[in-house]
Amino acid sequence: MATVTIHEAKTHLSRLLARVEAGEEIVIARGSTEIAKLVPLTQPSRPPRIPGRLAHERPPGSPGITDAGFWEPLTDEEMGLGPDPLLDPPITRP
Repeated sequence: MATVTIHEAKTHLSRLLARVEAGEEIVIARGSTEIAKLVPLTQPSRPPRIPGRLAHERPPGSPGITDAGFWEPLTDEEMGLGPDPLLDPPITRP
């Protein structure tokens, strides 16, 4: 573990960061007092993605995205829309 002064750290920060990326730890000191440490940042490991992992939490009998009809477009009634004035014939009253 190398020790550098604040002045050296400010002057050679890019070089020090390259050394840290290579796995080295560097201590920054003010005089003889150590005040900080540069260490490599490790990325937190994420658990592997498992498709269907939460399928057991779905209520029994509820449709999934692979079931028939899931990807079909919604009707106007399902979307809460009224008649379309361009597509639907006008209502005639006697």
